[in-house]
Amino acid sequence: MFKRKSVVLFPALVLLFLSLVTTASTVGTRADAQSGNKSQELTVYIHALKSKDGHTIMTADPIEWYEGAEANRIFAEREPEAAAELGGVPDDYYIVNDSDSLTSYPIADNATVTMQIYDHTGKPGDLDIQWNEAITLHKFMTEFAKKDIIDLSQSPYHITVQDGKVISIVQQYTP
Repeated sequence: MFKRKSVVLFPALVLLFLSLVTTASTVGTRADAQSGNKSQELTVYIHALKSKDGHTIMTADPIEWYEGAEANRIFAEREPEAAAELGGVPDDYYIVNDSDSLTSYPIADNATVTMQIYDHTGKPGDLDIQWNEAITLHKFMTEFAKKDIIDLSQSPYHITVQDGKVISIVQQYTP
């Protein structure tokens, strides 16, 4: 009787072992294949944009951006007196910036830039929102350097980093 159980048990153990080896190698292969396309979404304040040797570098301060109910919840946790007095966050967003650390991010040459508001004419009276306006990286760098009509470093930006480079910059409008 013992011999009969081992005849059935041995092939079952071999199949189990092979399925574990196959599954383990599949998981490893899958992770390697996905790692090349890994992207990260961050919200930052941009402190500087510089070009050097044909490469553009962004120096930024990562922040936490909250909207809606989540903004109200975080606001109430962090500032309970203000939350009680106001009844929630003003303008439906809340920013947390607990660190002064700056991080440098290389920007891809083909990065997209999407703006909500910037100085189009040099006249303060012409300053107006133009939702999701695409501009070139070069134009963004030029506008970012200007500080007389609107200081673009005061806006938060949602960036996408892929393969170690910023591929998308989207200005977050704040009233």
